[in-house]
Amino acid sequence: MTERLIAPPIQAAAKKDPKLANNWKTKPGDQLTDDEIRAMPDSEYMNDKQLAFFRHKLSVLKQEIHASAGATTEHLREDAAVVPDPADRATIEEEHALELRTRDRERKLLKKIEQSIARIDSGDYGYCDETGEPIGVGRLIARPTANLSLEAQQRREIKQKMFGD
Repeated sequence: MTERLIAPPIQAAAKKDPKLANNWKTKPGDQLTDDEIRAMPDSEYMNDKQLAFFRHKLSVLKQEIHASAGATTEHLREDAAVVPDPADRATIEEEHALELRTRDRERKLLKKIEQSIARIDSGDYGYCDETGEPIGVGRLIARPTANLSLEAQQRREIKQKMFGD
């Protein structure tokens, strides 16, 4: 069987809205929007405003995860009653298993969030761990915990696919 290489997707240049180009100069970093961050010139990459924006974004995500963890605990306590019908019991147990799996994924994400905040503090945030090149504002807005550039991530995924974990 022949192996076919897949070319990476061609990235279109992100359109920058000229109306938003200077908004970042007058607002604090934690009040900027995704579009205002995207409209910033490339020369301002990972300036204080962008770092404050991403720190705020990561902090909000962290708070949301903590809040949902508390809700899970309450939900599991509420459903602790013994249900005599086996089908109902199985449904409840499956829902609990799914909820716990989701919380486990969030626990791992929480660790990445804390690492990203530490990277902001150390001045490494926004730069690829492997190449040292900028990750890009668009990728960081979509995935604030990213620590690899798109190209480095694609190379890593291809290696994992070829050689396993």
